[in-house]
Amino acid sequence: MLSPSDAAALVPESYRIQLAGRRPTGPAAIAVSGADWLRRLPAAVAGLLQDWELTVTGPARHGVAALVLPVRARTGPAMLKVIWPHPEATTEHLALRRWNGIGAVRLLAADPGRWAMLLEPADPDRDLRGEPIFQACEAIGALLRTLAVPAMPQLPNLSDTAARYAEDLVGFRAIPQRLVEQARSLCGELVLDPAVDATVLHTDLHFENVLRAVRPGDPWVAIDPQAQNAEPAFGVAPALWNRWDESLSAHSTRLHLRARVDAVCEPAGIDTERAYGWTIVREVMNALWATQDGDPARVTQAVTIIKAMQG
Repeated sequence: MLSPSDAAALVPESYRIQLAGRRPTGPAAIAVSGADWLRRLPAAVAGLLQDWELTVTGPARHGVAALVLPVRARTGPAMLKVIWPHPEATTEHLALRRWNGIGAVRLLAADPGRWAMLLEPADPDRDLRGEPIFQACEAIGALLRTLAVPAMPQLPNLSDTAARYAEDLVGFRAIPQRLVEQARSLCGELVLDPAVDATVLHTDLHFENVLRAVRPGDPWVAIDPQAQNAEPAFGVAPALWNRWDESLSAHSTRLHLRARVDAVCEPAGIDTERAYGWTIVREVMNALWATQDGDPARVTQAVTIIKAMQG
């Protein structure tokens, strides 16, 4: 049995630095600071390794919020993922179980109380950042189509999210008001479509959240869903967020961004006008959050994307 002190040695220093100053987020039932979570993490990891009969087989990796350990389970290689609690992660195990390995990494086991999942392995060193940009966008579109299964009652609905966005944007003045008012108007207009809450959606399907599969079958699998019930058009915006240097170096940034949208929408069967509209909404919200975080570069990026999406 691995002791908590031994488990603590598995946590990378870069993850500790990233989490140490993070403030609690979400409802009181789940909110915990990064520092408190780091104190709890070694015992949680040690307990999970014991309870699931896992053996660590390599160094840990991490993203923005989760620690991921390569392990060997009774059934073979797997990945142990333990997540710093935050609202967007509460639906991850539900969506992965619903997709059951079709278009997404397969969930092998989940312990929501300890914010832990056991996942099938995928290649962490190969994601869509290394693929030609429009082929990568097409891969995202294909996954959006595959993952669009019927809605689940346990997930939040986009119609409710849009209503909250419209309220949150009242008084936001860090970007031109016409952009804010356009986003608020779109929040009311786009939800009138009866299919707005009809399917399960991976709302954070950007290039880093698609890995090369190691099992036979689909070449790419999605990871890290921030899932809710929403139309696929709401899921297009993340394909514009990273690989930003390629957008800026294009002959026309506007045309390049719109071409990305088109490349996602065609294989997904998404109406491009709805994709443009939801992208405007999401980027105005990103500008709001970036303003709150003191990130002017992200605000500039958001405004650039918004203007590209306009007719």
